[in-house]
Amino acid sequence: LLNRKVKYFNMKGRFSDPHTVCGLTKAGKETIITAENIVIATGGRPKYPTHIAGALEYGITSDDLFWLKESPGKTLWNFILYVSLECAGFLTGIGLDTTVMMRSIPLRGFDQHFFPPTQQQMASLVTEHMESYGTKFLKRCFPTKVEKLEGKRLKVTWKNTDLGTEETDSFDTVMWAVGRAPDTGTLNLETVGVKTNSETGKIIVDASEATSVPHIYAIGDITEGRPELTPTAIAAGKLLARRLFGQSSELMDYDNVPTTVFTPLEYGCVGLSEEAAVQCYGSDNIEVYHAYYKPLEFTVAERDASQCYMKMVCLRESEQRILGLHFIGPNAGEVIQGFALGIKCGATYSQLMKTIGIHPTCAEEITKLHITKRSGLDATVTGC
Repeated sequence: LLNRKVKYFNMKGRFSDPHTVCGLTKAGKETIITAENIVIATGGRPKYPTHIAGALEYGITSDDLFWLKESPGKTLWNFILYVSLECAGFLTGIGLDTTVMMRSIPLRGFDQHFFPPTQQQMASLVTEHMESYGTKFLKRCFPTKVEKLEGKRLKVTWKNTDLGTEETDSFDTVMWAVGRAPDTGTLNLETVGVKTNSETGKIIVDASEATSVPHIYAIGDITEGRPELTPTAIAAGKLLARRLFGQSSELMDYDNVPTTVFTPLEYGCVGLSEEAAVQCYGSDNIEVYHAYYKPLEFTVAERDASQCYMKMVCLRESEQRILGLHFIGPNAGEVIQGFALGIKCGATYSQLMKTIGIHPTCAEEITKLHITKRSGLDATVTGC
């Protein structure tokens, strides 16, 4: 920022009037800043389940994980947001005893639609792969309290909803992944008239990122109804700057934003889930192509590829515009990033079938999708 001649104040700010921000240093020094336009981009902070005894006193979050000066040792992740799976995956990978406790379904918000022949959920393939490589899962369980034992160990008590029993175990580290809350509580928004959603605490904005106060804008995770993804916040900020200080009128387009869960076996997606497509267009108006495949790099190492799966959700009309693409496998982030451009440009299934694949890549398998769920045929790809 200094190199770009941006004035940076290492302070906590709050509004004193619609054009004025009061900054306060740790030492208590106050600085008053006025501006014609103000952008709020304070992001979110991890939440703690305060209704669970000992959660705040003895637990940490993913933000804290990377500040630890010692190994977390035997670790329990509570609740199953994607960050808990990502962190649990690499902790298992470096040889730590890692357990994930989940009350319901994994990766809530991603594609959850059932598909034949295995009748497993898309997101469940990710957790199955993690289980096969050593991550433990306590399914349909929820914690009730955390207690400090002698030394540094922590005793966790939880309920198993399937068995109706209460169970306990001890861990070196207990981590929470129950979501993030917008960091707006101390900004004094209500005084200047910036409206928020009373349930989520997020700021309500229009298509131009403007709040209820026209010259005050908000971008990123603190905004209501926006994807909680860093790249979308960056893009929205750039476009806002161009509208304010350039000649642009371009608004941020939040449709078809690609994303990836960086678990040991990655899950990348762009566009609609199958469930969302059915809700939007009706089951008779969509076609879903799907396939299991085996990456070349799994063959020599004789790795299990039973969780490597992809599906493409399309409209059923003649050209079959692609509504969504879901891919589980190595380098899913790289694969989805490329196909996201085509889907953003309105690519169709017929165009995809004319695209030559690069052999022998995983991405090539997408260009060979031909088995529909409607057909009921086995979706296992036998090889080239």
